[in-house]
Amino acid sequence: MRSGAEVSARRPSQPDVRGRLLLLAGAGVCLLLGLDAGLLLLGLPAPLTAERLLDLHGSLMIIGFLGTLIALERAIALRRRWGYLAPAAVAVGSLSLLSQLPLQVGHTLQLLGLGVLVMVYRSLWRRSASTAVAIEAIGAVLATGAVAMWLGSVATPALFPWLAGFLILTIVGERLELASVGAPPPIAGQGLLVLAVSYAMSAAATLLWPVAGTVALGAVTLAIVVWLVRFDVARRTLRLTGLPRYVAVNLAFGTAWLAVAGGVWLLWGPVADGAGYDVVVHAVGVGFALSMVLAHAPIILPAVIRCPLPYHPVLYAATVGLQLALVLRVAGDIRAATGLWQIGGAAGVATILAFAVMTVTLVVRR
Repeated sequence: MRSGAEVSARRPSQPDVRGRLLLLAGAGVCLLLGLDAGLLLLGLPAPLTAERLLDLHGSLMIIGFLGTLIALERAIALRRRWGYLAPAAVAVGSLSLLSQLPLQVGHTLQLLGLGVLVMVYRSLWRRSASTAVAIEAIGAVLATGAVAMWLGSVATPALFPWLAGFLILTIVGERLELASVGAPPPIAGQGLLVLAVSYAMSAAATLLWPVAGTVALGAVTLAIVVWLVRFDVARRTLRLTGLPRYVAVNLAFGTAWLAVAGGVWLLWGPVADGAGYDVVVHAVGVGFALSMVLAHAPIILPAVIRCPLPYHPVLYAATVGLQLALVLRVAGDIRAATGLWQIGGAAGVATILAFAVMTVTLVVRR
């Protein structure tokens, strides 16, 4: 029989929960800074007013906050210490963007972290060659390419299809993993992989042929929406109660917002500024991605911090608040009503902060 020391020595090496909490805190700081930048872009008062923040909203929210969370969750799944270099480099690089260092330093660290994330997916693929891992890896490659082009001074609006692809493909890859519980037909995974490759090709095409590439991107995005409606387990769990229904409701809202983004790309074509750009960015980044964060937090957070996050109906307040805030913002965009747009944006910031407070409270009071 092996001794306790021998068993411990054979376990995959991972940082303890304090290291994970530190990385989670880094993602949280990126979120706070990104929300601060969002308020500045809305023309509203904000705690920090550094001019550099105005240009870093997208980088802090998509790469700094969501990228760190995604890399952390994947590092935990890999169960190898080197995998934690991905969230660490992404978080440190994102925070470095606000230092006195040149922006290239921060983006280089982000690039390093995302490159490691791609290697994490490679290792996960070698362990289990699943279609879901392949789809998520394509998303990580898109994020890596976007940051590399940031280093080449390509403007963020031109890169948004790549950044959106990181979020979309990561999330649908995770949904495919969960869909496997319901034993979907093989065509489901194969079809989604084809859509993921098509999305990546369309995102690349937007840089060379903006109109054709964007229209194709919209069509592929809407096809992904159809896949989610047809195969995601949320279609069945929506009829349940408690946590399963809460997750399904958020997923339904997220899928609807992804359809909005796909529709704008398909019908509007390239959007680099103005109302159309604002709608697409926030339909994907807030409506789709953050709705998924709300949905998955009670499931994923306990695995990260090794502490349960009990479900409570109060979490629906954040769900409703986020959707109403985004509706107001989009209505402000459509009607060119600055006041309505600002109210929606500010309400979104308040809702995200409220969800963070609710989450911490539920963990502490468990």
